[in-house]
Amino acid sequence: MLSLESVTKRYGSLTALSAVSLTLRRGEFFGLLGPNGAGKSTLMSLVAGLKQPDSGRVLLEGEPLVLSRLDLRQKLGFVPQTIALYEDLSAEENLRIFGRLYGLSGARLKERIQQCLTAAQLVDRRRDLVKRFSGGMQRRLNIVAALLHEPSLLLCDEPTVGVDPQSRNAIFEFLQQLNRQGLTVVYSTHYMEEATKLCSRIGIIDHGKLLALGTLDELLTHLPSTETLRITSSGAGSGRIAGLESFGSVSVTADATVLALAPATRLSSVFAHLEEAGIPASAVQLARPDLEDLFLHLTGKSLRDA
Repeated sequence: MLSLESVTKRYGSLTALSAVSLTLRRGEFFGLLGPNGAGKSTLMSLVAGLKQPDSGRVLLEGEPLVLSRLDLRQKLGFVPQTIALYEDLSAEENLRIFGRLYGLSGARLKERIQQCLTAAQLVDRRRDLVKRFSGGMQRRLNIVAALLHEPSLLLCDEPTVGVDPQSRNAIFEFLQQLNRQGLTVVYSTHYMEEATKLCSRIGIIDHGKLLALGTLDELLTHLPSTETLRITSSGAGSGRIAGLESFGSVSVTADATVLALAPATRLSSVFAHLEEAGIPASAVQLARPDLEDLFLHLTGKSLRDA
């Protein structure tokens, strides 16, 4: 449905995106994960048609997405990171303005406003001024404003910034429902938990480069180990546990022995070995790798510190 072919975007001497290529299938919930300044918003702006790449192409349904192709851009809905609403107008007035910009009018506009307010759970607040809304309510209204014209592709640029956990979960549920109904979603975030919870495929981006792309399981195969066992010093006693190296890479810290399992290692074999060595099960903790581990492996730094 959507393709980027070696897309590069520069701002003076800064390369915001460097030869980024990816293809999205219809109906996907695609996540773009990376720290602030990684190039996520630039990529979103290019796909939304707000900016043009310096080189490469953005294709929607096989056709170049350029500023002059209003028919293609009409198939997109864009939710910017900064809330794009008129605070001194009501929710209904905001949607009426955005609907007219999309070419809606009359009974159809009225119907879509009602449907969108219902979906955002804001029907009872339709005549309240937006400036009286909570951050989460403003975010939900910001999303449905991009859905009035029933786009086939929704771009969400960090739509949960500054909202409380309850409102964030409401936004998650709303977007997941839209995706189940067939809407293709591109979702940028610097929160690992959001990408893991929401997205069927994830692209990891840093310094304008797409470092890895795939499902969560596919991404984690980039790691040298699939799982880690941590054996506390009280359980392991002093020194190394004999024979543990045959199951993977072993390191000893002040308070634990850590085994990074080799990909083909069977957990049952490891636990049988530990039992023979007299290690109680209560002293063993199993940790599975996550996207934070992958980002650290790919970049040498934590996602949160990048």
